[in-house]
Amino acid sequence: MGAAGSKLEKALGDQFPEGERYFGFENFGNTCYCNSVLQALYFCAPFREQLLEHYTNNKADADENLLTCLADLFSQISSQKKKTGVIAPKRFVQRLKKQNELFRIYMHQDAHEFLNYLLNELVDILEKEAKATKTGRETSSSPEKIANGSKAPQENGVLKEPIVTWVHKIFQGILTNETRCLRCETVTARDETFLDLSLDIEQNSSITSCLKNFSSTETLHAEDKFFCDQCCSLQEAQKRMKIKKPPHILVIHLKRFKYIEQLGRYKKLSYRVVFPLELKLSNTVEEYVDIEYSLFAVVVHVGSGPNHGHYVSLVKSHNHWLFFDDETVEMIEESAVQTFFGSSQEYSSNTDHGYILLYESLGTRASEQEPNLIKFILTQKNRKFVY
Repeated sequence: MGAAGSKLEKALGDQFPEGERYFGFENFGNTCYCNSVLQALYFCAPFREQLLEHYTNNKADADENLLTCLADLFSQISSQKKKTGVIAPKRFVQRLKKQNELFRIYMHQDAHEFLNYLLNELVDILEKEAKATKTGRETSSSPEKIANGSKAPQENGVLKEPIVTWVHKIFQGILTNETRCLRCETVTARDETFLDLSLDIEQNSSITSCLKNFSSTETLHAEDKFFCDQCCSLQEAQKRMKIKKPPHILVIHLKRFKYIEQLGRYKKLSYRVVFPLELKLSNTVEEYVDIEYSLFAVVVHVGSGPNHGHYVSLVKSHNHWLFFDDETVEMIEESAVQTFFGSSQEYSSNTDHGYILLYESLGTRASEQEPNLIKFILTQKNRKFVY
């Protein structure tokens, strides 16, 4: 890696970011799923900052867990004297395998399952820490309330406000599941939180079209009728999912592995799905406000099937795109990102496909479409949803 490191430093030259470090991760036998996700998280600025800050403030009396092991790894990278090189995330991988038997076997693992497990585990650790340090008296830093429509947990009959961790503040968004009775027009809304969005994909499509399909209107009829509380009976209804509160960091998981009943197994969908460098999120509750996001990391699955292959990651750091493949770190052109969209034909020699996308919010702006104060009509393909 010495030569590769020197090559990267030479490629960046005077543009090498002050204080930044680019280190590859050693592979301990099919741990590329872990390496690729950790690289994406390391270059998620708010996550790295919060993790290192938490580690600095709590490392004196903290027991070893996934959070401390991850923070220790990030601290090792950021404090390196060299600008480039290779680090062995041995302590983190050992802790991961010790804690979850699913990751102990030397088989191909799913990067999305790992990311999902890691974020939820960090939330659990932070919530336990918050409960342990809470003395019962209200302080200025008391937990904020999650606006998600679910009932707050109770303790001795007294309502407790859910704890909001810094992981929630970075990754959590809120979805609203709206169901409209076609008889009485009553709308029932149910909120649920999410840390990532899993999207169904189609051939020669885009993230924008996948998000529209995610929020498309579905008619409930026949055996799927909806029980309307207003009508006190089963009724035909229309339902759809909208984003009520967009997250600061939007994690999109492309569902590239699909179970095929005829085959009796999962198959990888190599579909070409265009993911833009700048994304406008428009399927939100506030119909006339677009949320703008910027792509900063892509976890790529390399291979033709779900049970074998390899994971690499693309990361944007200080306006430069970098390619991380375990120990190898290389600079790539921004235009190279599009080579990971997927294949426009089913059988292709290109098996490098974007799998997990990480976008950071740039803020909001008013939509170009003027609001209609009387009704809002969402038309998609042959569907029409009228308010």
